Amino acid sequence: MDNLNLDTTNPENITFQYTVLDIHVLGGIRTDYLDRMRVTLKTAVAETVIPPVRHNLDLYNSTQVEKFVRLIAEKLEIGTSVIAGALHELTNLLETYRLEIREKEREQPEQRKMLSPEEIKKYKLYLSSPNLMKRTNEDLGKCGIIGEENNRLLMFLIFLSRKMSNPLHIISLGSSGVGKTHLQERVGALVPDEDKLEITTLSGNAFYYFGQHQLRNKLILIEDLDGAEEVLYPLREIKSKKKITKTVVIKNTKGETKTVTLTVEGPVCVSGCTTKESLYEDNANRSFLIYIDESREQDEKIMDHQRAVAAGKVDRMAEQQMIEQFQDMQRVLQPVTIRNPYAQKLKIPTEVFKPRRTNAHYLAFIEAVTFYYQMQREKQYDKETGEEYIETTLEDIHEANILMKEILLRKSDDLTGACRSYFETLKTWLKEKKGQKTFTNSQISLAFRTPLSTIKRYNLQLKESGYLKSTGLKNKGYHYEIVSYEEYEQLKSRIGAVLDQIVEKLQKKKAA
Repeated sequence: MDNLNLDTTNPENITFQYTVLDIHVLGGIRTDYLDRMRVTLKTAVAETVIPPVRHNLDLYNSTQVEKFVRLIAEKLEIGTSVIAGALHELTNLLETYRLEIREKEREQPEQRKMLSPEEIKKYKLYLSSPNLMKRTNEDLGKCGIIGEENNRLLMFLIFLSRKMSNPLHIISLGSSGVGKTHLQERVGALVPDEDKLEITTLSGNAFYYFGQHQLRNKLILIEDLDGAEEVLYPLREIKSKKKITKTVVIKNTKGETKTVTLTVEGPVCVSGCTTKESLYEDNANRSFLIYIDESREQDEKIMDHQRAVAAGKVDRMAEQQMIEQFQDMQRVLQPVTIRNPYAQKLKIPTEVFKPRRTNAHYLAFIEAVTFYYQMQREKQYDKETGEEYIETTLEDIHEANILMKEILLRKSDDLTGACRSYFETLKTWLKEKKGQKTFTNSQISLAFRTPLSTIKRYNLQLKESGYLKSTGLKNKGYHYEIVSYEEYEQLKSRIGAVLDQIVEKLQKKKAA
């Protein structure tokens, strides 16, 4: 600072002298909120034995400032006019200092790791290897991501889409304690630190105070959507419009109020976890929904891994090295224009709800697969514009279809993920009870060790959707019977058939 009265040499202990007053701003000031100036002041009179006064307040709050002036006047035995003048001058200088800091933060380039030529060659070779998708999935397992083979690869590719002009988004759903956050954290750990922002708690307003380009092409990881209601609106806006704006009122260095428009630009890739599927419909419609594997088989895989770790049979150093390799490998991938020559021939199943947005997601996911295969795709140039691009291949579409079948199946199912999981478990349980076709709420509650209220809620949803029929009298307790055991397999078969048949037709046409 040019003004000698304000010493910012130590940003955690800014000092200010004004006539006989010596003021320290302990802990510095926050630069992320322009609509307030919360500070902790240590105020003393120079060359006196009167002890200093420590107090925190918002310098933009006139009521707090007036009370503080009276407090200091009483404690330090000094006139209120001197104290008021000091605070006025301090506020102006801190405003100027804060704006300078924000400007430097905007202009300062991000620190990114620079790879050596040998490392670049190594990762280009990896990205050029045959069966890249299969190898990647196997290596994800070596990073300590146990099971969830489809979900982990899907999530990895969606996180990778942050580098594209139209990133994808994902929400992980499942019961409490089944590993939603764990999966997101483990796959998120593969993303370089400079490319992600991890959020535990964040107010909705805080989003508007990032630098204009600070979130561009970033991955935003939200640990628990259930505790982040305030950020859902700005998240939805930045997903759709790729930027958010807000107008706030601030004071300039002369104490005059003026309006400032804050703009934060995307695009961003957003990932979150929740147990409450229905509460986030607006955000869910803009995202891929994955359901965590809650099967007994997955439980056994995780517990086996836990035992291996406890026995010292897992090489944690090798896991960390693999994670770092994934981070470096992503640094090699570069933004590139992608064109899909088969796009007009591709169709999603008619059973899918809200097909317009789902169709856009499907095409965008195919682009994400092509983006990952960029080292294996020949660069081409538009004859009219000279623009460089790569083309999607039928192999890319096939790889995308394998991962998308479960997503499209869920988007075609009129049951929630939790209810569908319960229904499929119920079918299996009844098949094992050979000869038993009917059941009661109490019977299933006891067998599944699940609260009766939950069972009643699931069975009511299934009955209203036509999957169950009830028999018996109410006063004797309803008995339920499954209408069709094959409906889900039939839906799954129809979804897969639509995708596979289109690719087969395109392959035959290409070979002809």
